[in-house]
Amino acid sequence: MGRLFGTDGVRGLANADLTPELAMSIAQAAVGVLARPGTPATVVVGRDPRASGEMLEAAVCAGLTSVGADVVRVGVLPTPAVAYLIGATGAAFGIMLSASHNPMPDNGVKLFAAGGEKLSDDTENAVEAAMTGTPARPTGAGIGRVTDLTDGADRYIEHLLSSLPHRLDGVHIVVDCANGAASHVAPEVYRRAGATVTAICAEPDGHNINDGCGSTHLDVVRAAVAEHGADLGIAHDGDADRCLAVAADGSDVDGDQIMAILAVAMKEAGTLANNTLVATVMSNLGLHQAMRDNDIDLLTTAVGDRYVLEELGRGSHSLGGEQSGHIVLPAHATTGDGLLTALQLMARLAATGKPLAELATIMRHAPQVLINVPVTDKSIVNSPIVRQRVADHEAVLGDDGRILLRPSGTEPLVRVMVEAATAEQAQGVAEDIAAAVSA
Repeated sequence: MGRLFGTDGVRGLANADLTPELAMSIAQAAVGVLARPGTPATVVVGRDPRASGEMLEAAVCAGLTSVGADVVRVGVLPTPAVAYLIGATGAAFGIMLSASHNPMPDNGVKLFAAGGEKLSDDTENAVEAAMTGTPARPTGAGIGRVTDLTDGADRYIEHLLSSLPHRLDGVHIVVDCANGAASHVAPEVYRRAGATVTAICAEPDGHNINDGCGSTHLDVVRAAVAEHGADLGIAHDGDADRCLAVAADGSDVDGDQIMAILAVAMKEAGTLANNTLVATVMSNLGLHQAMRDNDIDLLTTAVGDRYVLEELGRGSHSLGGEQSGHIVLPAHATTGDGLLTALQLMARLAATGKPLAELATIMRHAPQVLINVPVTDKSIVNSPIVRQRVADHEAVLGDDGRILLRPSGTEPLVRVMVEAATAEQAQGVAEDIAAAVSA
């Protein structure tokens, strides 16, 4: 049996892979690992609007109270809102029920430690190990209680507004809420920040989350921006921990470009700690070049926002993220926050008076080719033949290209990623290295 926790909690087909029994077991084990022994634990529980969340919320609350923990139920809120409320309420830890951008039949259990911090691999392993035992169950007054936090959304909105460096008056935004957890909160906070807001895909019914909308379907928000003559579009995923953007001219603005825009803005404002941006190895070469052109240091981590978070904490940096739109601003959030990111991006538009397409020209994407190579042994990436082939191509590419070989964490594949000055060169190098890996 493989590791239960993936890159972002435990995720699977609700009521098949992710059953109520499994969710209950995770919740019970988490109390033993994340709560202080001998101290009554309070746990924040939130969810996105998918139908199975109601079932899993009931199971998680039952599991927590059965081992003596009290539950503060916050209902349907974005993942970063739940993370914020864990810290704001002084809870021992928190649980978010969401499968993020996955389709509706899936769901997930995301755990956050005290303060809204993501768990380390070691802590997740400890929770998984604790699931094999039988938890002690109190009786009588020792059983936990469940209460509802009715002002959680308002507290989160006030928190977001407190981060705003410049009001958004004069900015017209289309926001695609993916029929997800931000369907109420996102339009509300953008309006209160001063923007004119056109909200789409903001009517969740439990079944339509991420259904042909949100950050994985930018064509929807792109069409709406053109229809309404908006200045930009913002697309969130189902739990709103990330955002991507579309400019008024219809061009896409990905997480790398958003990070570049924010990094320069923060450097000008004197808030870019250590003059450093943190990104993953999958960020485009164009981001590296843009940061070099603006005298900003770029640190790279393994793929996954948890590794970005670890590096941000280790170096006390103030900005990091992923190409996918998971962007972290540690001064205001402990995890990726799509609403916070969108506010900061729109504040830059409002402050400069420049359209998003012009701001995005700070970075030019290098042509990128990705080939997934089936393998029986992922260690082939370290073979002398493959390493020599990579070295030969790197010598030719120089500063105008980049090669990344990454074994898949879930499949028998090696991912060969190549960036170069031209698409043709990137394709040729990628195919040659893929052939060496296959051989």
